Amino acid sequence: MPFDVRRFDIYRKVPKDLTQPTYTGAFISILCCVFILFLFLSELTGFIATEIVNELYVDDPDKDSGGKIDVSLNISLPNLHCDLVGLDIQDEMGRHEVGHIDNSMKIPLNQGDGCRFEGEFTINKVPGNFHVSTHSATAQPQNPDMTHTIHKLAFGEKLQVQKVQGAFNALGGADKLSSNPLASHDYILKIVPTVYEDLSGKQRFSYQYTVANKEYVAYSHTGRIIPAIWFRYDLSPITVKYTERRQPFYRFITTICAIVGGTFTVAGIIDSCIFTASEAWKKIQIGKMS
Repeated sequence: MPFDVRRFDIYRKVPKDLTQPTYTGAFISILCCVFILFLFLSELTGFIATEIVNELYVDDPDKDSGGKIDVSLNISLPNLHCDLVGLDIQDEMGRHEVGHIDNSMKIPLNQGDGCRFEGEFTINKVPGNFHVSTHSATAQPQNPDMTHTIHKLAFGEKLQVQKVQGAFNALGGADKLSSNPLASHDYILKIVPTVYEDLSGKQRFSYQYTVANKEYVAYSHTGRIIPAIWFRYDLSPITVKYTERRQPFYRFITTICAIVGGTFTVAGIIDSCIFTASEAWKKIQIGKMS
């Protein structure tokens, strides 16, 4: 007897003349196809789109930076002349720089009565501060007005990712124009290293920060008021990492198979129940007539 491979067919076919189409079955079949199409499109959208997963760990992510952090500062002082505005930087490694001018620009405001300071500089990865003041001016003014607006204060590389909502420019838009003109302002920053890794594995390093501030009047040893805008910073040991991920293809196929198989199975059960109930009801009606 020749070997027949058709013995292994578990999907045996029923002749069409032994099947019975019904309106209920047709309605359920149409709903089933629409439902499968909807779920398939939903899963396809989720497969194409990327998700952002975040995690926390203790480490210095950017070891190739040489222990430096890039800083971008943009601040307006509408009532202080540009000749008086300067940036000073100091930290616990002994750095003390008065009147930093590299990669900085002063733009006159209010017909020369005010100044907008824009600068890019680096700081060491140790606690320290940088401040905008009149300390570098040749002659100190009598009543320096330190009312200001901070347009931007950012650390590290700029991340332009819509799905990541972080405090990369937490002080952007800070308005102190109505404060005491002779008051000093302390902004206490906690800088948090941040890593963003895209689908290709490329990493970008930036920094978020939290901020607290206080306002006070400070006097020098001669009794004069010399206000300043202080940014005192410290680094957090915790690193935040954002990673782009996409659903694996095998999981997408598995989900689609589950959707198709599960929907057809449930639809078949519902159709079978309705058909059985309908046939039983017909028999009851026939019995009553007889």
